[in-house]
Amino acid sequence: MTALRDFLLRHPRLFVLTGAGISTDSGIPGYRDEQGAWQRTPPVLLQDFLGSHAARQRYWARSMVGWPIAAGAQPNAAHHALATLQAQGRVAGLVTQNVDGLHQRAGSAGVIELHGTIASASCLACGERHERAGIQRELETHNPDWLGLQAEAAADGDAHLESEHFGRFRVPACRRCAGVLKPDVVFFGDSVPRERVQAATQALEAADAVLVVGSSLMVYSGYRFCVWAERMGKPVAALNLGRTRADAMLSLKVAEPCGPALTALVAALAATA
Repeated sequence: MTALRDFLLRHPRLFVLTGAGISTDSGIPGYRDEQGAWQRTPPVLLQDFLGSHAARQRYWARSMVGWPIAAGAQPNAAHHALATLQAQGRVAGLVTQNVDGLHQRAGSAGVIELHGTIASASCLACGERHERAGIQRELETHNPDWLGLQAEAAADGDAHLESEHFGRFRVPACRRCAGVLKPDVVFFGDSVPRERVQAATQALEAADAVLVVGSSLMVYSGYRFCVWAERMGKPVAALNLGRTRADAMLSLKVAEPCGPALTALVAALAATA
């Protein structure tokens, strides 16, 4: 942990970018293995969700089963350690690719959620926002045969679930206008809203260096900040068990679990104070 401590001492204001690997200790599985390959069937694409009622049935059925696991997850040691570093003024910006809200629940402020949140959904017709907990109650009321169904949890409130009965599943609708509801997340095939990218870019400009935590960076929405940091002459470090897309540009790579490593980092920094 000495190398990571020294990296922070040299670069006291970090742009922290987190990915799915930081939430695995909270019981939320990641997308990829240590080589960056998919561990599951790829998630639904935006164009499929928008253009196919059958795709929405599949999505919401899997979400009904998987969402309670993500909703009940608690922040782990890694989330709490980053909140501590932020409280100490060592974090210029905290950007996450996760949609689970665990950083905020651990006490971090001003978190930029690149890919949105699973805590709500919005109507594509009228824009009405709906809390996901209320949608879950509606799903359970209208689909009682799916209650108690066991399936392995997947990332982002999804579940490893296939069924020949998806066609019977009743999807939620907007309570105001009966329009189609879309989760407030950035689907694969969609773009991160410009204002989020701008906010993250401003945080990067204010930082001395980048620390990637628990991300393979295989998705460009996160990887680009490492590319931009390199162009700005800002060093990039990564705390990640597997390979990352940015390995060739890293100033430091720490291949350790996020929670123990960040907890040890906080303790090591306290010892130097």
